[in-house]
Amino acid sequence: MILTTTHTIEGKKISKYLGIVAGEAIIGANLFKDVFASITDVVGGRSSSYERVLVEAKDNALSELEMRASNMGADAVIGIDLDYETIGSSGSMLMVSANGTAVKLSD
Repeated sequence: MILTTTHTIEGKKISKYLGIVAGEAIIGANLFKDVFASITDVVGGRSSSYERVLVEAKDNALSELEMRASNMGADAVIGIDLDYETIGSSGSMLMVSANGTAVKLSD
């Protein structure tokens, strides 16, 4: 399956728009505390441990989006937008959401 932030796919024609599809991942505060407590690789203000957690959340959101699109019969998801938001009463959780349009393709 093709996942892209663009609204077209070079060399392919969109034959049918199946609808909006989304995937989400939420990381709780305890995970953040554990990550910050174990940080030993902070260089130049960047934490590769923290970045790995964010990448994992993004990958999980995209995997969920792909699974839902596949269940709709899609060949691709176009126009993907990734959003990162803090949620919870004290902003103690991070939500990564991936949204796009599931489509069928033809050559």
